[in-house]
Amino acid sequence: MKGENVMKGYYKEPEMTAKVLSKDGWFRTGDLGLLDKENYLYIKGRIKSVIVGSSGENIYPEEIESVINRFQHVLESVVVERKGKLIALVHFNIDELEGQFRHMKEEAIKHVEAKKEEAIKHVEAKKEELLLELREFVNSKVNSFSRIQLAVFQVDPFEKTATKKIKRYLYK
Repeated sequence: MKGENVMKGYYKEPEMTAKVLSKDGWFRTGDLGLLDKENYLYIKGRIKSVIVGSSGENIYPEEIESVINRFQHVLESVVVERKGKLIALVHFNIDELEGQFRHMKEEAIKHVEAKKEEAIKHVEAKKEELLLELREFVNSKVNSFSRIQLAVFQVDPFEKTATKKIKRYLYK
């Protein structure tokens, strides 16, 4: 990108500035894009976050995350590669989920301790069922090498930068 609205460099950091600004003033954003036939630009992801698949395919976690984030009750997600597998860390809207499973909680409170454990197991089974449903939903909408092998509940919201972007590096 280039223009008067683009930064002139990092304050007192000439080496960092040289990495992101070309000699003729172009700022290297780190974004990966694609121009279609009508010259519309589509951002595919960030250079830093591209995952190279086992057969050399470029996997853009942001594309997968956009599908995940359309699933019911999902607030945000991060897709990472661990031991050659794509893992989706998913933060759900807990208030919505608790509302949906409130009757199970109420039943657990009414019964003796053994029944509480049974109800808790039932809630855990429902969570696993939701994660499986999410995985099937996502995998039906992405190409074969971008399919997630595991979805994991992310209980707490993801840690973010000052500009509200998820600190991906914390979850690898």
